Amino acid sequence: MWREMIAGFGGHVDFHNPVDDQILDQIEQQLGQPLPHPLKQLLLETDGLDDEFGTEVVWSAQRILEDNKQFRAEESFRDLYMPFDDLIFFGDNGGGDQFAFVRNPKRNDVFVWDHETDARNWVSTSLEDYLQRSVQAEGEDWYRT
Repeated sequence: MWREMIAGFGGHVDFHNPVDDQILDQIEQQLGQPLPHPLKQLLLETDGLDDEFGTEVVWSAQRILEDNKQFRAEESFRDLYMPFDDLIFFGDNGGGDQFAFVRNPKRNDVFVWDHETDARNWVSTSLEDYLQRSVQAEGEDWYRT
């Protein structure tokens, strides 16, 4: 379902092999939060998604786990940024900003974390909307208004 839908958006994307669902269980267990259902379903079809410029629109499950653990555990981040515990990062723009779901309270919307200002701004209503907008975008800052 996801591959066909994304292919229908136009633009060039690189799909990966599906993820082993055991790593999805690991992510949820180690982060202490469930992954959003649409993200789980996407990863079961393609373990990551790259655009034509090599930007990781959706990270691999392993990167989702590692990066989220690092952001939550890094001591120096506590003095620089608001807490990351309620976010699950899953992709980036290739320039440092990262995309995330808010898990407390649970939301289906996608937000962007601005790495320069620590701002967390709404980007799209759903994973599908995020994917369509990012795949069809002409540049890394497509979400800025």
